[in-house]
Amino acid sequence: MKTRKAAAKRLKVTGTGKIVTRHAHIGHLRRRKSKRSMRHLQRVEAAAPADVKAMRRTVPYGA
Repeated sequence: MKTRKAAAKRLKVTGTGKIVTRHAHIGHLRRRKSKRSMRHLQRVEAAAPADVKAMRRTVPYGA
């Protein structure tokens, strides 16, 4: 199986096997967002359980 390079650049597999990704809504329209919300959006988060199966298919060998 091939790795989808676009997904490999956005996803990371942790040592325990969880898939970690960045938050959405941080790329633009930043002035209207509070500093607190921007800080929270900068952190990485575990991928939603509903999306994990599809993400594992795109990155079969880890990112």
